[in-house]
Amino acid sequence: MSSLELDDFTDLIERPDGGVRRDAEARRERRIVPPGALGRLDELGEWLAAARGTVPVRPVERPRVVLFAGDHGVAGLGVSARPAGGAEQLVRAVLEGASPVSVLARRLEVPVRVVDMALDCAPDALPKDVSRYRVRRGSGRIDIEDALTPEEAEAALRAGIAVADEEADSGTDLVVLGDVSVGGTTPAAVLIAALCGTDASVVTGRGGVAIDDLAWMRKCAAIRDALRRARPVLGDQLQLLATVGGADLAAMTGFLLQCAVRKLPVILDGVVAAACALVAQRVAFRAPDWWLAGHASGEPGQAKALDRMALEPLLDQGVKVGEGVGALLALPLVRSAAALAAELPEKPEELAEPEEPEAEKVPETEGTE
Repeated sequence: MSSLELDDFTDLIERPDGGVRRDAEARRERRIVPPGALGRLDELGEWLAAARGTVPVRPVERPRVVLFAGDHGVAGLGVSARPAGGAEQLVRAVLEGASPVSVLARRLEVPVRVVDMALDCAPDALPKDVSRYRVRRGSGRIDIEDALTPEEAEAALRAGIAVADEEADSGTDLVVLGDVSVGGTTPAAVLIAALCGTDASVVTGRGGVAIDDLAWMRKCAAIRDALRRARPVLGDQLQLLATVGGADLAAMTGFLLQCAVRKLPVILDGVVAAACALVAQRVAFRAPDWWLAGHASGEPGQAKALDRMALEPLLDQGVKVGEGVGALLALPLVRSAAALAAELPEKPEELAEPEEPEAEKVPETEGTE
């Protein structure tokens, strides 16, 4: 039996401060901009105020992009447009500043951290700070075998917890969470289908680089076969991640849970982050109160997971590239909401809505004898 007690997260995770949120809502009523005129930006500002525990809300000053990386054995079935074992090249592009997330992060002045959990390359092929938490070389082919051993699954989840603690301790005040993987959308779809009780065809998407119809059918078949292996272990979330997840997905799940413990807000990227969030919700039902859905990726599994968690995407720009790009695009929106909530002045007192005067009392007339 695992020494890691996931049930403890239920007690450790609190909701964002409800009293602070009510104060933020009251402040909105007093601002010079009419309530409702800023749409979802008002709601975002109030959510962030509650998450950060202050009114006016503090600005987001030290965000960080955190990407968990891994290769998945199921990619060998041809379920991805990218070659199996090719995630190392994607990671190198991020580290060299040649990927979309790197370009955006430079422009927005946001640091990017990559955490190798199961890349299919030699451990010393990448910098030590990238690979120090690696659990194994590639995750297993989930349609016929477990992705991880129970010990590897626990090590990966603990790694995610440790990364969350490092970010919180270093002063990071908001995380943009994504993945860098080849084949990762397949285990993500399996997790979502298993936890939502749906069939493979409902959650099977085309991936970041769109696959053709034949590859889609192979992917659907792999998800169907993996689902048969997932259903018997639905009651044990760590075993579920070991059976049909992967080291990067287990680490992301631990990361999300610990971020909620540390009261560190997270913007979720695509279907892989959504799948891990759904597993984390099963562990601790209050955890989703600390997350935002950055964007709609177009993956049917993501839409299913976000609907189950009642998270509405901030953006819908058709971004499918993954690697945290869609979530990072939402960061300026969150920062804007915080600035408006904190810096818009309140109405002068003389312009405040006057109270209605009490009705003048009419003296009673004495009755006649």
